Parts: sequence; structure tokens; C-alpha cells
Amino acid sequence: MDFSSSNTALWSFIIQMGGIAGVMLVANLLRRKLKFVRKTLMPTAVLAGFLLLLIRSLGWDLVDMVTLEMLTYHGIALGFIALSLRVADAGAASETERLTAPKSGALIVSSYTIQGMAGLLISLALAYTIMPDFFKASGILLPMGYGQGPGQANNIGSTFESLGFEGGRSFGLSLAASGYLVACIVGVLYLNVLARKGKLKRIDVEVESGSVTVDTFQHKGEVPISESIDRFSIQMALVLGVYLLSYLTINGISALIESLHEGVANTVSTLLWGFNFIVGSAIALLIRAILKALRKNNVMTRQYQNNYLLSRISGFAFDLMIIAGIASINISDLRGYWLPFILMSLAGTVITLIYLKWLCKKLYPNYYYEGLLSMYGMMTGTISSGVLLLREIDPMYKTPAANNLITGSGTGIVFGAPMLALIAIAPISEEMTWLTLGLLVVYTALLLLFMLKAGKKKRG
Repeated sequence: MDFSSSNTALWSFIIQMGGIAGVMLVANLLRRKLKFVRKTLMPTAVLAGFLLLLIRSLGWDLVDMVTLEMLTYHGIALGFIALSLRVADAGAASETERLTAPKSGALIVSSYTIQGMAGLLISLALAYTIMPDFFKASGILLPMGYGQGPGQANNIGSTFESLGFEGGRSFGLSLAASGYLVACIVGVLYLNVLARKGKLKRIDVEVESGSVTVDTFQHKGEVPISESIDRFSIQMALVLGVYLLSYLTINGISALIESLHEGVANTVSTLLWGFNFIVGSAIALLIRAILKALRKNNVMTRQYQNNYLLSRISGFAFDLMIIAGIASINISDLRGYWLPFILMSLAGTVITLIYLKWLCKKLYPNYYYEGLLSMYGMMTGTISSGVLLLREIDPMYKTPAANNLITGSGTGIVFGAPMLALIAIAPISEEMTWLTLGLLVVYTALLLLFMLKAGKKKRG
């Protein structure tokens, strides 16, 4: 075998990953050394993504499009699988409200539905007036970009492209990039306005490295460090093993449906592969439950998952996904779409803030601003941008706000299932797009009913 540089198949991926790593380190350096960059609270991965996008726009293909799309697609699945494998910590929740976790999940999904309604109203209004050729279902990409981030925006945008929305992938990724800017810039501006009014206080505290203790790194009953296999290797084996099961599951379902009806298979298979991270998360939760049952019945004596390392794996996967997703935006694909892009970005920014201000006051009365800022950061960017905003006023996580992001995301998978079905039917036809809008209204009402009424004691 030729090991020299002439063997591009051997070295190409390594060189490109090295390029991404270099851009990430430069972005981290800029964030650390430039105060105005640091004050924006823009995550390093987001900054690195924009730097790589700039490099590509200048004509230097440091990383090719195939690699960027591959990292975006696989990154979201690997990240969610790692999170789903984490062992639930019974002592993590400090909020006394029994229904806080499901209500936080309902809040997250209802924010998606609100964004989806706003996006569809804009896309339908433009399609019936000044942009008759505009893809009517494109508005559903707003919650995918703002609420879900580049991974889902990439997957659904690509699916819409195959259904006739030219440039749909770049449109979705551009909305995701806009969402990051909103989380980091608008979120910080709003935070400063509240601080000047005396409603909250910014606390500039760096979390020391010593805050990661032995108890954080290793739980009771885990595989000891002296084991013959490295603990990190076990975590990677679990994550990659679950992803392989996800691939086999989707492939098997697709083959089964194709044997029954080829026309249906084309639509369903596209959606299944686009939502591979949902399948992966479900299988990871099943594997977690099986491992827990085996330990409970003393069939297995050790806990193989390590929450700290699984969090690091998910963080790495999400960072790669964010960098690759932003860098793979093709600005030229947005030509002719600037008006809907601007309108949807503005609508997502304003409507999300208004909606969360109203509901967070009802759901988190004892830590309203912490709940509001963390949720707004997550619902326009990702969970990391939500945490970044929260750390400005609650750096030691004394309130349950940070935990609500995690538990809410977990329960949100259940509440989000109908949303996935609506995304699937929206682009089928014009009638289905209108039906999707109507069902979003109905589902939002049901979620609001649950959040506002569940757990309330009747007076009598």
C-alpha cells in the first residue's frame, strides 16, 4: 500500500479534519483574546463555522462539501445517541414541581410549533403574492433552524430539495446560522437591557477546572480505571454500536416498506434517513433501559456508561456538526430567497422572545429570568447557547434552569413526535401545507392546556 501523500484516499480525510481542528483552535484563540468577541457569548464552534465559511467563500476549499455534509449529518446522530445513553441521575433535579420536566419539554416543542406557524404564514403569504414560485412548505424550516440547529436544518432542507425546493438545504442552514447570531447577540443585548433596569445582575465568574471532581467523573459501580480496556473506548463502542443498530433498523424498515409499496417507500425512507438521530436516540434509550434492568437483576455487575465521557463525546460531535453545518452554507443558493430569509429570521427572533416571556413567568416563577434566558438561547441556537446566557446570571447553576434544558429536551422527544409527522406531510401538497398549519394551531393549544392546567389543584 502506498502511504505517501499521492494516496489521496488515505490522507484526504485526515488533512480536512486537521484543517477543521486548526480553524477551531484559531476561533478559540480569538474568543479568548478579543474581549468584544468574548462579550458576544458566541460559542467557539459557531465562530469557527463562520471562519471556515469565509475561507470557502474566498475560494480556498480547505474542506470539501462532501465531508462537511457528512460531518453535519452524522454529528447530530452521534451527539444525541451519546446524550441518550447517559444514566439518569436521581439527585439531579432540584425543582420541587413534579411536572417541571414534562412541562419544560412541552414548552420546547410548543416553541417549535409557534415558530412553525410563523414560518408557514410567511412562506404561504409570499407564495400567494409576490413570490408565486416559492416553496409553500419552506416555512416549517424556521423551527428546524432556530429550535433544532444545523443538523435538523440540514436534514429537512435536503429532504425538501428532493421534493422541489431548490436551495432548501442552504436556506435551512442559513436560518440555523441566523438563530445562533440571535441567541448570542440579541440574547446578550436583552440581558444587558434587563441588567441596566436593575432586574438582574450579570456575574462574571469563570468555572474552575477543579469543579470536575472524582464523583463527577466516576459513579459508584462503574468500570474501574485499572480495567484492561480504556473507559473512553467503552463509551465510543457503545455510541458507535448503537449507531450501527440505528443504520440496520432504518435499512430494514426501508426494505420492508419498499417490498410492500415502492411509492410510499420513497417518501418514508427519505424521512427515516433524515430523522436518523431520532431512531438512534430511541435505540440508545432502549439499550440504556436494558443495561439498567441487567444491573438491577444482578446479571451485570458493572455500570458501563460514564456520564462525564458521554457528555464529552456529545459535545465533540455537536461542535463538529455546528462547524460543518455553518461552513457548508452555499450563499449563492439564497439568491432570490433573501426576503423570506429576513422575514423568517425576524419573526423567529421576536415571536420566540414574546412567547417565552409569557410562559416562563408562569412555569418558572421562582427563577423567571434564568428560565427565560436559558430557554431563549436554546430555542434560537442550541442548548450550549442557552447555557452560555444562563451562566451570565447563574454561573454556578444554583437554579434548576440548566437542568430544565436537559430534562426538557428528553421529555421533548415524546412531545415532538407529532411535530415530526407534520413536517413529513407539509411538503406533500398545497392542501397538506394548509392542513399542517391548522394542526400546528391545534397542537399548540393542547400543549398550552397541559402546561397551564396540569398539576393544578381544583378549588372546591
